[in-house]
Amino acid sequence: MMVGGELVLAAVVILLALLLTLVLSHFLPLLLNPKAPKGSFGWPLLGETLRFLKPHASNTLGSFLEDHCSRYGKVFKSHLFCTPTIVSCDQELNHFILQNEERLFQCSYPRPIHGILGKSSMLVVLGEDHKRLRNLALALVTSTKLKPSYLGDIEKIALHIVGSWHGKSKDKGRVNVIAFCEEARKFAFSVIVKQVLGLSPEEPVTAKILEDFLAFMKGLISFPLYIPGTPYAKAVQARERISRTVKGIIQERRNAGSSNKGDFLDVLLSSNELSDEEKVSFVLDSLLGGYETTSLLISMVVYFLGQSVQDLELVKREHEGIKSKKEKGEFLSSEDYKKMEYTQHVINEALRCGNIVKFVHRKALKDVRYKEYLIPSGWKVLPVFSAVHLNPLLHGNAQQFQPCRWEGASQGTSKKFTPFGGGPRLCPGSELAKVEAAFFLHHLVLNYRWRIDGDDIPMAYPYVEFQRGLPIEIEPLCSES
Repeated sequence: MMVGGELVLAAVVILLALLLTLVLSHFLPLLLNPKAPKGSFGWPLLGETLRFLKPHASNTLGSFLEDHCSRYGKVFKSHLFCTPTIVSCDQELNHFILQNEERLFQCSYPRPIHGILGKSSMLVVLGEDHKRLRNLALALVTSTKLKPSYLGDIEKIALHIVGSWHGKSKDKGRVNVIAFCEEARKFAFSVIVKQVLGLSPEEPVTAKILEDFLAFMKGLISFPLYIPGTPYAKAVQARERISRTVKGIIQERRNAGSSNKGDFLDVLLSSNELSDEEKVSFVLDSLLGGYETTSLLISMVVYFLGQSVQDLELVKREHEGIKSKKEKGEFLSSEDYKKMEYTQHVINEALRCGNIVKFVHRKALKDVRYKEYLIPSGWKVLPVFSAVHLNPLLHGNAQQFQPCRWEGASQGTSKKFTPFGGGPRLCPGSELAKVEAAFFLHHLVLNYRWRIDGDDIPMAYPYVEFQRGLPIEIEPLCSES
């Protein structure tokens, strides 16, 4: 009996020691860094992560940020993702963080993200490796924008998607109902696989990549638990299958000796700077960026225009003017894109209101003093872009969709507008996403009128999505493009 009692006592002591260690490790950074910004750490282990990630409409701050900003100010400390964290909702500090990448701050995504994206992903690599990959991405994007075939591919795919809606009915009389997010994803994926791998939508390998890619995307926003059958485990497995498929395509190209497809993969294969693993990761990064960001942007534009008759009419008039100067069957050009000025205002406003990228993960490399703030070395730093986009002092009537606010304003990234990040990690494909959205919108507004079917809003989980897939009622116009 004594032995059993001693074992129980030992177990209790060990448990208490573990709890004490947990509590101390959680709150010790508070004691060691008394000059850090005000804030709270929440409960040991969990911290305030669950409250921070609580879903909310993406054109709002959410209750966590609203509460903490009102209590502690625009810069505060918290305990998020199992780490002491400085959260910045201040445009000047956000800009400072982004511009000092690799000097004072470093990209620092949670470890499970690395497990899905892979160690060679441009999203997680650091220093010279990131610079090398990003320079290649910028070169590819620049060369792609100059190709007439790229714009032609976008338009052909847009026409195919929009044309496929005729006759799609779901028991609502003569009105067609479509799940728009799904259609936007079809368009974005078809464009990006053509651009990166030279594949057309009807090829069997495209369907295979899409199936695996959907499993990959579900796991990217899931709880990071690697147990067979969980979305996270399925995502890791899906990435491995996509890698094998891409490696097979690479080997086919090499066996053929040469290729004149002119896609990203041709350029990658001609480069001796990257290993095969880096080339596969680069392809996956391109698919991820071109698929999710672009499809969400198009969905946001359709959502906000569906609620603003006046702005929709202005966009329609702009595209009717462009169409009137084109020969029948003539494709859009880069000059036509430059004429889509109000469309650009709409796209920028959809990015500002929709907040596709709410925040990014960084880590302080040393103690950083910025104005009155001290950011301790090793702490996670989260610059929150949505807080700046929705700041009424920076954007009048900030929660209202008002594309006219962009008239006469800079159309690019600025301190108060960072939809694609900033600094050395500014998304290299941001302009391509805008081109694709504008071309798709051209054929949408000239062929259909639409309205949102029911109540569906973009929600931040923190990744943004429409809960019901944005169902819209569409009705063909008499005049077609």
